[in-house]
Amino acid sequence: MSTHSIPAPWAHLPFFTQDWPGIEAALAEETRQILPPNADRFAALDLTPPDQTRVVILGQDPYPTPGHAHGLSFSVEPDVRPLPRSLGNIYKELESDLEITRPNGDLRGWAKQGVLLLNTALSVPAGEADGHKRLGWAQLVHQILGQCSTRPTAFILWGNTAQKLEKFIQSGDHLILKSAHPSPLSARRGFFGSRPFSNVNDWLTQQGHSPIDWSQ
Repeated sequence: MSTHSIPAPWAHLPFFTQDWPGIEAALAEETRQILPPNADRFAALDLTPPDQTRVVILGQDPYPTPGHAHGLSFSVEPDVRPLPRSLGNIYKELESDLEITRPNGDLRGWAKQGVLLLNTALSVPAGEADGHKRLGWAQLVHQILGQCSTRPTAFILWGNTAQKLEKFIQSGDHLILKSAHPSPLSARRGFFGSRPFSNVNDWLTQQGHSPIDWSQ
């Protein structure tokens, strides 16, 4: 019996019939510890259905440290200390931008408001960053971007990996924010000071939508 449950609102994507069976079989044969846990594999899609998605934040692969990843890009379980450094820099920018400080690294509150926290791979072997980069997840990400861009959406593309995927966003009345990645290696090259959170909220307000409460 499958340990993964395909999120019903996204199940129409071709990925789930064409690509997922092979990926699922490959994951089942893995002898390494795979992160996040099976039950969290599609957590981002479970929490943010397509008709509720207002903002997409693209990450890379899940955190390769056991106990950190729980299926949402950049997010960690609430008890994780210290925060991963990229997330720490995101929080520094959030505080600089909107004077918001957050109590922990759990971003599920963003997801429940329509912020799709999507990694470009949905699995990683423990301790092996990018270990599943070529497993086949790319098709899912391409299709999700296409689906989300059928109506006006804000896309936050941090770093080159995310920005290369812009071509899968259908043209439309979108907000597309691009800057350096928040990792310690690049955050000072344009991520700090980019004010993505206020820019998204200004755009949502102009669209007639309620802003995101980034403190949640």
